[in-house]
Amino acid sequence: MNISVPDKTSSSSSSSASSSSSSSSSTSSPSISSSSSASASPSMSSFSKGSLYEVFISFRGEDTRKNFTDHLHEALTKAGINSFIDDELRRGKDITTELVRAIQGSRISIIVFSRRYSNSSWCLEELVKIMECRRTLGQLVLPIFYDVDPSHVRKQTGSFAQSFLKHTDEKKVERWRAALTEASNLSGWDLRNTLDGYFLISFLMN
Repeated sequence: MNISVPDKTSSSSSSSASSSSSSSSSTSSPSISSSSSASASPSMSSFSKGSLYEVFISFRGEDTRKNFTDHLHEALTKAGINSFIDDELRRGKDITTELVRAIQGSRISIIVFSRRYSNSSWCLEELVKIMECRRTLGQLVLPIFYDVDPSHVRKQTGSFAQSFLKHTDEKKVERWRAALTEASNLSGWDLRNTLDGYFLISFLMN
């Protein structure tokens, strides 16, 4: 499996060498903005080879299924990467046992954040489980900000603030907010200023 992981940017640069390194890193893929966190990602070799799937893709079907997500899944499949994508548009509020098993059994989770991702209780419950697996199982989590500002996800502002007005279960809302903040602080990609996600898909595959 050969999925590239975005470099982390340091919160402080104490020398001109580190500044130069950061500059060259940011210009290597000009079409993609990187959203970064502080901690280093685990190496690919650190995951169990007995995983059910190599990649689990979390996304809101109505937003990205027929464009970016389907293309990403197709590229993973062609590359021989066993990935899980939920083929059904879920209407219920609770994720199934099958979906929980798929998340727990994946080496990597890719989260495709879109403007209406937080409209879906289903997506938010998926996200909570994914972040739990990151903490307890060392799962690698890669966020992609498809058409939404990473800060809106992190702080639940903008379209995310509007969607949270519809959620009334305070305990669930607290868990969802914590998961969104945690996930959006990880290294990932901001695709808002790109024409499409093909460049990122190619980047991930190479």
